[in-house]
Order: sequence, then structure tokens, then C-alpha cells
Amino acid sequence: MLWRAVRRRCVVCGAPGIFEGWFTLRPRCPRCRFSFEREEGYWVGALIANIAAAEGLFALVFVGGIVATQPDVPWTALSIAGFVLMLTVPVVFYPLSKTLWLWADLAFLHPLDADDLAANDPAR
Repeated sequence: MLWRAVRRRCVVCGAPGIFEGWFTLRPRCPRCRFSFEREEGYWVGALIANIAAAEGLFALVFVGGIVATQPDVPWTALSIAGFVLMLTVPVVFYPLSKTLWLWADLAFLHPLDADDLAANDPAR
């Protein structure tokens, strides 16, 4: 399931095409009809993970830049790099944060059960 999430595919069946655009996740998988929004407010965790990834990368670059260039730290260059990172990482990582959040939820918190599969059955 993790490999499917990393490739931005349905974590249940592996189908591609679950995104309509870069920011728009379809409500259901086109193949298995699995509903991606499992409850109201479901994607808050994905947004938190997205922001945490951006801030973590920023901290690594900023602290790494300070440590690597001591005692003459290029503050302007580090500030610009940090600014660019904080603008681009959340946008680039956004779809991946959704599929990874779905994977983590299904793998660790709320695994699929018979009710989930029956609710997604296209014959019903």
C-alpha cells in the first residue's frame, strides 16, 4: 500500500487517475469505487503532515546551512532558500501528503473492513 501511495495511486487497488488535477482528489477511486474521504474533516491530518514536511525540510536546510558555513553564515542566501522552500514544498508535496495520509490511516488506524468494501461495491 505504501508503494501505491508514493506513486499517487489508489492505496486499495493501485488504480491510477485518482487525481483530477494537481490539487483535486476524486471523491472515489475510478476502479474500486473506494471513498477517499472516510469522515468529515478527514484531510486535516494530511495538511498537518504537509506543513510538517515543509517545516522539517526548512529546518534541515537552515540549520545545515548555518553549521556548514560557520563563522561566515550567508544569512541572505539562507533566508531566500528558506523562503523558496516554504513556498514550493507544500505545493509540490500536497497530493503525496493526501495519498500518504490515506495509506497511514488504512495501515495503522482504521484498516479496511467488510463494511468499507461493501459500501464501495459498484453492484450496490
